[in-house]
Amino acid sequence: MRRTLTVVIPVYNEEGWILGTIADAASAALRTPDLDVDIVVVDDGSTDRTTGVIMESPDAGVPVRVVAQPNAGRHAARRRGLNAATGELVLFLDSRVSILPDSLVFVANRLEQDSDDDVWNAHVVIETRGNPYGVFWNVLTEIAFAEYFSNPRTTSFGLDRFEAFPKGTTCFLAPRELLLDTFGAHQSYYKDPRHANDDTPMIRRIAERHSIGISPEFACVYRPRERLRPFFKHAFHRGIVFLDGHGRRGARLLPAVVAFYPISVLLLIAVIVRPWVGPAALAILVACAACLATAKHRSRSEITWFAVLAPVYGIAHGVGMWRGLSMAATKRLRSA
Repeated sequence: MRRTLTVVIPVYNEEGWILGTIADAASAALRTPDLDVDIVVVDDGSTDRTTGVIMESPDAGVPVRVVAQPNAGRHAARRRGLNAATGELVLFLDSRVSILPDSLVFVANRLEQDSDDDVWNAHVVIETRGNPYGVFWNVLTEIAFAEYFSNPRTTSFGLDRFEAFPKGTTCFLAPRELLLDTFGAHQSYYKDPRHANDDTPMIRRIAERHSIGISPEFACVYRPRERLRPFFKHAFHRGIVFLDGHGRRGARLLPAVVAFYPISVLLLIAVIVRPWVGPAALAILVACAACLATAKHRSRSEITWFAVLAPVYGIAHGVGMWRGLSMAATKRLRSA
């Protein structure tokens, strides 16, 4: 049975990457005759020529539409694309991501075997060549989800094993109606939608009702930023959305979120009273990061970059969590 699929790509200032992302998605679609595919690109208020390069590009081989909105963040852009989608299935795909050629073939074959096998979280391959920040993200991801990455395989998970598997809307496929229901139920801690967590709460809600598949055969390549400032800003933003996603009742990481705030206050007081505590804490963090990175027999370069960037990430992420708490408190006080 033929199925329809809309690829939704939120984008902000990615004129250098977006055509490649569209081309790879179209190529994967054209290899899958059992799926009728169209692409919706949501331009989230870009200030560069993102929309222009799309409109001027050659025919991708599948229908491509551009929907523009004022800058409101990735969560709002995904929701706008979801509302514009016409396919019974929707594939969320980030703008710096290339879906691998046979990924949609794999999904189509699984759907043919079982029509309910229709929720898939991609196996994400992080580009690391010549990019120390990519190395950091790759090592961090493999440490966080060691159970899966020690043996990547086709499997599925529900709420009971939710935290053991990598997950996100970087490349995520599900029925449109399920996604509409899930997005409609999400309430962010923050007034500004640009800071809302756009994956964890939604995927957790899906996992309550539906198994989520993951497989190296449904995969994509993610290309991280390549400079320190974007890395720091990304880590800061991750701290904000971390609170919005994991600081909730039922989340396994809620105790860690709660503990972070008094511990960080005590550490700050210690640094003020005893300035040597700051360098000592950074040295301990670097040593711990290096120890974690050696667990999988990684190269010296991988261990070094992970250890060096861990304090940068930790500081930015922690400041982001405090910023998130401030914004959540502000929203709560104004609504009281």
